[in-house]
Amino acid sequence: MEAIKVRKVDGQGRVLLPSEWREKELGQAREVIVLSQGDHLKIIPKKKVDLTRFFDKVDLGVDAIGDWGSFESALAEEV
Repeated sequence: MEAIKVRKVDGQGRVLLPSEWREKELGQAREVIVLSQGDHLKIIPKKKVDLTRFFDKVDLGVDAIGDWGSFESALAEEV
C-alpha cells in the first residue's frame, strides 16, 4: 500500500521525510537519488548494491578462460 503525505518545500529546497519512512526505507543510508520524471520527482534511497548476487550467473567454463579470444566470444554470447 502506498502512503501519501503532503510536505512543504522550504526556501532551500528541503523536504522533511516522515520518520517512519526514513526508518523503513532509508535505514542507515543518508543519501537519496532524486529523479525528475516529466511532471514528478522520484526519491530513491542510495544504498550499497550487493553485486555478489550476479556472481555465477554465467557459466563460461574454465576452458574458455584459458584462451582470451574464446573467453570473449563465450562472454559475448551470454550477454
